[in-house]
Amino acid sequence: SKQHSEIAKAGDSTAAKGGLIIAAGFGIGFLYNTVMKVFSGWKEYPEKLFGEPFRGGSVSLENNPALLGVGYIIGPRIAGIMFAGGALAYWVLIPMIRFFGDSLAEPLAPATTLIKDMPIEGAGSIQSEYILYIGAGAVTAGGIISLIRSLPTIWGGIRGGIADFQAKRANNKNGDDATLPRTEQDISLKWVVVGILALIVVITLLPTLKMNILGAVLIIILGFLFVTVSSRLTGEIGSSSNPISGMTVATLLFTSLAFLVLGWTNPDPYFVTALSVGGIVCIAASNGGTTSQDLKTGFWVGGTPWKQQTAILVGALSSALLLGPILIQLNESSSVYMPVAPNTFAAGFQVPEQELVREGGELRAERAGGFYGERDTANYRVWHNTDTSRGPAGKYLVGMTGRPAYLVDPGINGVITEVQTGVDANGDPVMQSVEKYRAPKATLMSYIIQGILSQQLPWALVILGVMISVTLELCGISSLAFAVRLYLPISASSPIFVGGMVRWAVDKYLKRKFAAKDLTEEEFIAETDKSSGVLLASGYIAGGALAGILVALSAVYLSGLTEGVNEWAKAANPFYGGSYADLLAMVPFIVLAVFLYLVGREMVFAGEKSAKNG
Repeated sequence: SKQHSEIAKAGDSTAAKGGLIIAAGFGIGFLYNTVMKVFSGWKEYPEKLFGEPFRGGSVSLENNPALLGVGYIIGPRIAGIMFAGGALAYWVLIPMIRFFGDSLAEPLAPATTLIKDMPIEGAGSIQSEYILYIGAGAVTAGGIISLIRSLPTIWGGIRGGIADFQAKRANNKNGDDATLPRTEQDISLKWVVVGILALIVVITLLPTLKMNILGAVLIIILGFLFVTVSSRLTGEIGSSSNPISGMTVATLLFTSLAFLVLGWTNPDPYFVTALSVGGIVCIAASNGGTTSQDLKTGFWVGGTPWKQQTAILVGALSSALLLGPILIQLNESSSVYMPVAPNTFAAGFQVPEQELVREGGELRAERAGGFYGERDTANYRVWHNTDTSRGPAGKYLVGMTGRPAYLVDPGINGVITEVQTGVDANGDPVMQSVEKYRAPKATLMSYIIQGILSQQLPWALVILGVMISVTLELCGISSLAFAVRLYLPISASSPIFVGGMVRWAVDKYLKRKFAAKDLTEEEFIAETDKSSGVLLASGYIAGGALAGILVALSAVYLSGLTEGVNEWAKAANPFYGGSYADLLAMVPFIVLAVFLYLVGREMVFAGEKSAKNG
C-alpha cells in the first residue's frame, strides 16, 4: 500500500541519515587525532598547575574525541561520578599530601624522594607513589562490593544458565534440536566441549603464560562462573550492569590467596601465573557479555545463532592473532635501555642466580637495544626486580658478574620519555622523545598480585582507598566507577566529563521536544540513546580509536618524520608550544564538543525526520 511504501521510505531515510552521521563522526575523530598526533597540530594534554594557596592542585585534559564520545554515551551521571574520582585525587589528596609533606625532612614511605621535590605526575611522582596505592584499595573494595551486590543476580544467572544447559541436553537427547527453527539453532555442544579442552591444553603448554594445573582449574571454575554471569547480566539487563572489574579483581584475589596459602610466592613464575589466570577469566567474561549482546541483536533482526557464533569465533581469533604482534611491536619500539648508575644498587650487590629469568630451563639471554645496542653486542641475563629495598623495581639486563648493567623501561607503562640517539659535534648527547603507552589497569592488577604474594604493599594507603569506597557506598553512590578514575590521571576523566555535560545539555532540549509524548524515564533514555548525538559520538570513538592505532604504528615506522614535525611545532606552532599552548589547545576540543551539541540538538544533520517532528 501507499502507506507502507511511505513508512519504508521513511525508514530508509532514517537509516541513511544515521549512517551519514556515524561516517561524519568517524572521519572527524580520525582526522582530529591524526592532525594532533602525527602533525603536532595542537597539544595533546593541555594542563594548568595551581600555585599558592592551592599548591599541588592541577587540572588537565586529554585531547581525545573518543573519550568525548564515551562521556556523551554514558551520560552525565556516570561521567560526573568518574570525574569526581579524578577530582578527589588531584584537587584534594595530592594538594593535601603536598601541604603536609612539604615540611618533612625525610622521604615518606613508600617513596624514596622528599615530597617537596616530587612532581605531581610521572616517574617518582605523588600520583605514582601514593595515589596509585589509594586507588588500588578503592578499586579492590569497589569491585568486591559490586560483586556482593550482584550476588542475587549472579545466583539467578547461574540457575538460569544451568536450566538452559539441561534443556539443551534434553532437546539433543530427544532429537528435538534438529527440528528447532533456524533462529534457535546454536553451535553443537560437542564442538564447544572440544574447543574448551583444546584451549586448556594450549594455555597449559604455552611457556609464556607459566600456567600450572591449579591455574588451569581456576580458569575452568571461575571462567564458567563469570562467563555465565556476564552473559546473562548483559543480555537481560545491559552492559552497564556487568561487573567485569569486580569479577576480575575477585579472580586475582582468589588466585593470589590460593597461591599464598600454598607458599607459591616467588615472582618467577607465580606472578605471571596469577596474572594469566586473571587476564584469561577477564577476557572470557567480557566476551561472554558482548556475545549475548550480539545474539540478542541477531534475534531481533532474525539472524541465525550458529552463524553469528561462528563469526564471533573468527573475529576473536583474528583479533588475537593481529593485536598481539602489534602490541609487542609497540612495546619494543618504545622501550628505552638506560645504563644503570653505579650508586643505584649497593656496592658489591649481585643478582642471585635463582632470580634470573629462565626459558625452557635455560637462562634467558637478551641484548641491549637502541643507541647502546649499536655499541654493546654482549648478551645479558634478564632480571625482574620486585624488591624496592634493593633498588628501583623494573626489568634489568644483568652482566655475567651478576651486576645489573641496563634498566629496560618498557614502551607500555614506561616512564622514560627521552632516549639518546647519538652524539653531536660537541660530544653532547642527542636526545629524542619516545612515545609511551598507558595501561593503568594493568598496573592495578600487578599491585594486587604483588601486594598479596610479596606482602609488601603500603597497606595504610590501600586501606585508605578501601575506606573511600566504603564511604561512597554509605552515601548511596556506586563506588567502582569513582574508584577506577581515582588512580587514573585526571586528564583521562576530563574529556569524559565534558562529553557527559554535552549530553546533559542536549537531553534538556530533548525533554522539551518529547514532552507531549509523556514518556517514562526508561522510555526517554531509550529514545535519546538512538539520537543523532549518540550516533556522532559513536563515530568519534571509532575514528579516534583507529587513528590512535595508526598513529602509534607511524611512530614506529615514520619516527624521523614525526620527530621533525614535533621539533617544528615546538618552535613555530603556538597551539603546540609556547606560553599560550595550553589555552589554545583547548580550542579544537571545544569546537569538537560544540559540534557534538549541535548535532545532538538536530541543528546539524537535521534532515526530514527532524523537520517532521519539529
